[in-house]
Amino acid sequence: MQHVPDITVPALDVEKIRRDFPLLQEKVYGLPLVYLDNAATTQKPQVVLDALEQYYTTINSNVHRGVHHLSQRATDAYEGARKIIASFINAQKPEEVIFTKGTTDGINLVANSFGRSVIKPGDIVLVSAMEHHSNIVPWQIMCEDRGAELQVIPMNEQGELLMDQFSALLNDRVKIIAVTWVSNALGTVNPVHEIISRAHARNIPVLLDAAQAIQHMPVDVQELDVDFLVFSGHKLYGPTGIGVLYGKEEWLDKLPPYQGGGDMIKTVTFAKTIYNVLPYKFEAGTPDISGAIALGTAVEYVQKAGIENIQQWEEQLMEYATQRLQEVEGLRFIGQAKKKSGAISFLVDDIHPYDLGELLDKQGIAIRTGHHCAEPVMSAFCIPGTVRASFAMYTTMEDIDKLVAGIQKAASMLR
Repeated sequence: MQHVPDITVPALDVEKIRRDFPLLQEKVYGLPLVYLDNAATTQKPQVVLDALEQYYTTINSNVHRGVHHLSQRATDAYEGARKIIASFINAQKPEEVIFTKGTTDGINLVANSFGRSVIKPGDIVLVSAMEHHSNIVPWQIMCEDRGAELQVIPMNEQGELLMDQFSALLNDRVKIIAVTWVSNALGTVNPVHEIISRAHARNIPVLLDAAQAIQHMPVDVQELDVDFLVFSGHKLYGPTGIGVLYGKEEWLDKLPPYQGGGDMIKTVTFAKTIYNVLPYKFEAGTPDISGAIALGTAVEYVQKAGIENIQQWEEQLMEYATQRLQEVEGLRFIGQAKKKSGAISFLVDDIHPYDLGELLDKQGIAIRTGHHCAEPVMSAFCIPGTVRASFAMYTTMEDIDKLVAGIQKAASMLR
């Protein structure tokens, strides 16, 4: 039986977009690639690949320090990318955008700097039960170092935060809340506006992990009134090894630098160092110049497609995938929040996720298996891991049909 999705006119020309991504034209084991591991990393459009090559072949030079032509062009391109990203997230000024190695690096930066300057013994850091390890471990390290305590906002069986219990956890000892906007393991979209407003009512700053949100929905840091926000370039159609920390200027001014050397200094003597102004105070050493420039190009590509259009298309994909996957005998969803984005996690009967993933791979279907760097989530559901299919602007309904057919074939072999 042919399944015709009941969808509105696509907001995107998906077939045209797919032609912009060279790797989507590749074959795996002689079969067309069905790439459904976008929560781990997205593919890159040709313009992003061109931006990387162009930097190294036409303006390769260090930034900020050179008076010569190449250095000035490289600096202009690097700082231009900062302005593009600041505009994309609606930061008040480009200086609030710090280039990092990625989400993990941004969280480590805040945990380290905030810990050293604010956290005292007995203070509390609040995270949620659905965090990626990157938003647990840096805070644990800092809490151990400072004699502070890590507390957890619990979630229900659907994979939704228990907001009443969140409110009950708020007291004068809580000094910062670090929470994911969208769960990488469950796809849950958290009520971040509510979290931020309740926190700010008690003067508690909030860090948002937007690694799984930035590519799926509009992000406006001023409208959110968030204090810190982090994301990775490689999940936003940009290169690996580059990411962004947004911070309110008042916080970034207050916090001490995370690392020393290079651009983060104004003057150095053996007696004393005076730190540079924002954003350079937090960008020690030679940055990933080509990565930052190419991330700016990736953001422009997303802006051209329209983030609202992407969101609309992906919501249709999520609805269709949920509907189709329910047809698979023995499949159960892990995480059934009312609001989800970008990813669906599931198990089939008692088949191990890895075995299912292996057989899907042999059919040219790339998904993710395991605990997704969110072991506490898996412990909460009493499972070793899940199979996760995650979507992007170039995912098609046909990809989902192939996934469902692939699961049914693999499951019949493994039963």
